[in-house]
Amino acid sequence: MYIKSFDDTKLFLNKETAPEDKCVCVIVHGLAEHQGRYDYLAQKFHQNGIGTYRFDLRGHGRSDGERAYYACYQDMLKDVDTVVEMALTENPKKPVFLLGHSMGGFAVALYGAAYPNKRLAGLITNGAVTRDNAHLLSGVPEGADPHQRIPNQMGDGVCSVRAVVDWYQKDPYNCMTFTAGICMAIRDGISWFAKHGSDFYYPVLMMHGEKDGLVSVKDTQEFFGMISSEDKQMKIYGKLFHEVFNEYRRDEAISDVIHWINNRI
Repeated sequence: MYIKSFDDTKLFLNKETAPEDKCVCVIVHGLAEHQGRYDYLAQKFHQNGIGTYRFDLRGHGRSDGERAYYACYQDMLKDVDTVVEMALTENPKKPVFLLGHSMGGFAVALYGAAYPNKRLAGLITNGAVTRDNAHLLSGVPEGADPHQRIPNQMGDGVCSVRAVVDWYQKDPYNCMTFTAGICMAIRDGISWFAKHGSDFYYPVLMMHGEKDGLVSVKDTQEFFGMISSEDKQMKIYGKLFHEVFNEYRRDEAISDVIHWINNRI
């Protein structure tokens, strides 16, 4: 199904909920990918009574918009808020969680600081870009054309599982290029978050693969130290790469999330 965001851009939404769900979780994907790459995570959630709202960010997957482009990070947060508001409205008596990976983790982290008064039971991030200690974005000069295309060379770094990497390259819904504009938007958001991270008070679980070569584990460590949440946990997964939900220990990582959620409902 499609829903309209704040500016009428159509976002593809995959809503999988059931009356017996004990809670629901909004899932936000990363740069140049799409919601369908979270099928296994969603399946495990459903088996444990957690309904899911998965959507493609604008310019990604089946959503409208210039491919892998954002004019500003606030638009990304507004897209997230569109789905969060839908989940909250449709589930007034159930806890609602928000989970984001990589750029999605960036969006979730900033959302926690920019929208401090939502009825959210907790936020989960994995490999969140909150500082850019790996200098993933620094190669894009300030004066670059925002619509300039940059080859997506992240494939080998997403996961240590070869089958996952191979499919990443073939997946028709992945973007094989992204724009300078989305990099500049994320960079601007990181600068904003450096000043406003202390406004983040939600319960939060932060996850990161120790061997993540795309987003430095230091981003999550510094994210942990800067926020004001009293209920905050961080888990670093030894030897794992960027996508812990697709790694050879994915069941362990997903079980950790489910256990954390169950303890907060």
